Amino acid sequence: MNTAAMRIASLRDVMNARSIDYFLMTSSDYHMSEYVGDFFKVTEFFSGCTSDNVVLIVGRDEARLWTDGRYFISAAGELAGSGIDLMKMGEPGVPTVRGYLKEHLAAGNVLAFDGRCISAVDGAAFRRLAEAAGASVVTDLDPADGIWNDRPALPSDPVFLISDELAGASFAEKLEAVRMSTACSGGKSLMLSRLDDICWLLNLRGNDVACNPVVLSYLLIGPERVDLFMQECERTDEFLAYAEKNNITLHPYGDIARFLAEEEIVFPVLAEASGTSALVQELLEKRGTVIDAISPTEVMKAIKNPVEIENSRRVYLQDSAALCRFLCWFKKTIGKEPITEISAAEHLDALRAQLPGYIELSFPTISAYGPNAAMAHYSASEESNATVEEKGFLLVDSGGTYMGGTTDVTRTMAAGPLTPEQKRDFTLVAVSNLALLNARFLHGCTGRNLDTYARMPLWDLGINYNHGTGHGIGYILNVHEGPQNIRWKFGPGQKEAVFEPGMIVSDEPGIYIENGYGIRTETILLTVEDMTNEYGRWLRFEPLTWAPIDLDAIDTAWMQPRDIERLNAYHAQVREKIAPFLEGEELAWLEEATRAI
Repeated sequence: MNTAAMRIASLRDVMNARSIDYFLMTSSDYHMSEYVGDFFKVTEFFSGCTSDNVVLIVGRDEARLWTDGRYFISAAGELAGSGIDLMKMGEPGVPTVRGYLKEHLAAGNVLAFDGRCISAVDGAAFRRLAEAAGASVVTDLDPADGIWNDRPALPSDPVFLISDELAGASFAEKLEAVRMSTACSGGKSLMLSRLDDICWLLNLRGNDVACNPVVLSYLLIGPERVDLFMQECERTDEFLAYAEKNNITLHPYGDIARFLAEEEIVFPVLAEASGTSALVQELLEKRGTVIDAISPTEVMKAIKNPVEIENSRRVYLQDSAALCRFLCWFKKTIGKEPITEISAAEHLDALRAQLPGYIELSFPTISAYGPNAAMAHYSASEESNATVEEKGFLLVDSGGTYMGGTTDVTRTMAAGPLTPEQKRDFTLVAVSNLALLNARFLHGCTGRNLDTYARMPLWDLGINYNHGTGHGIGYILNVHEGPQNIRWKFGPGQKEAVFEPGMIVSDEPGIYIENGYGIRTETILLTVEDMTNEYGRWLRFEPLTWAPIDLDAIDTAWMQPRDIERLNAYHAQVREKIAPFLEGEELAWLEEATRAI
């Protein structure tokens, strides 16, 4: 019996003792975060699955784990021998989590989940399903209690502040706008649980989640007061003075439930159900009216102000120059010195760490060679670390967080000779990336409209990729943020937001051949005004990423004249913008890598 199977067996002992028939867990923390600290990795503890989008349901006789297309290949390997069945989200014949519960819950059953780690949307849906089946729900149990004996402690690092000049707006200015927007939605108070929303509003940053500069916290904004819940050990003298100056009342992080149950709150309270835990929502609803509406902080955070835009342009330029140095190093070194997935990542990480204002990586660098790159979010380990041979592709997805922006970029490089099929697929991905980069679209479009630009060159040949085409990116914050995103299909709880000038989004189509290779080209785009005419207001994208697309892997037989024109135009801009950062051998490489074809 492997480790995961033994831990599931221990959980079933607890379930039997408490008469629980199904225990549902998510990979989230108390704040509906995508990436979480080690303390919250409960689904990974029980299943061994490292995916960051997981629902695990353990029943008396079976266990099932749901994850999305980015992780189908990696999850299958991680779950081997665990007795847990992989449920591939969105695939034909695979029930949703709610569909599974509807089919399996029966009268007299008990469904358990930790109400702190389930969104209010899902918590309410699970409760309705249980009630319809004649089952009951338990929400105050942590499945890891008594089983995860060496569980890591909550992270506790000192916070730091972003100056008003760097943020482009003070906390007081943001607070006024947030209160006005809350009132327009019918609320008198606003409950914030999302960590990046809280940090954006407060101009505060921390280190409570690896690669996400956020602080474990809750924020309740009333008409006259602001209450912040955070760990006392993380408060610095500078922050204490800042809180006093801005009339922010501080409370212990663990005091949130008691406060919501007992202290004076001005209702109605706006609390976005998808970003609020079931526990917080239930506590508020017991005392007054709760309005489920998109949080004003999410939209305001997504539309970057002029200072954030200019700093992002500057940061992406220096980050792109570091990536170009890496690409040059790779091309000059492959075949002369050993390169592994890990050594390649370490080389790039070291280049980024030298840049001005560097804070940390925006996510662990994905360096994947050959079949490993077919797993969209593969992470190299000492066991899987592949040596890069003089053939095929090395895919590197990476980014950094700086005092001035957060970056994300993927480039796939030819390590040597390629098959005609590999060149075809690489070229198709490049064409798809450039099609979205060059999109002109009417204001009012959402990511559903824009996704087709990227997929059409692949769909024309019956090819697809099982992940979204684009996600929003934070400013000195999370590398993934909303509400904007680019995808053709929206599931329950996924927001479909209109694109506005100032929104930053990724453009990352790919092709993944299981047991073969993976290709992804990712360029970050800024939404800007284009023109207004008799047909309406038009928007377009401005690239923030400036790095060559590997011409060694391009086969122009798969390109239309317009595609070649677009590639040459992008490369001309890369050459113009990056040349001042390079000299000697690196500059000569850049000129060759961006030559017109």
